[in-house]
Amino acid sequence: MAKIYVNGEAQEVTLPLNISELIKNNNVQQPEMVSVQVNEEFAERDEWDNIQLAEGDTVDFLYFMGGGSAL
Repeated sequence: MAKIYVNGEAQEVTLPLNISELIKNNNVQQPEMVSVQVNEEFAERDEWDNIQLAEGDTVDFLYFMGGGSAL
């Protein structure tokens, strides 16, 4: 088991583990709408299957919301 941090929370995971697997394991809602940062760097969506996580990595799932002002 290895410890990583997901959205600020410690999580025990089994390595090897890539970003796509982590998204599935965390039941991320609307994965097509999420951006991922690993150690404060954005991970390209087409690389999620290739990016292997390591002990101590910090992963953030970010949702960008559109909006505007009501006049």
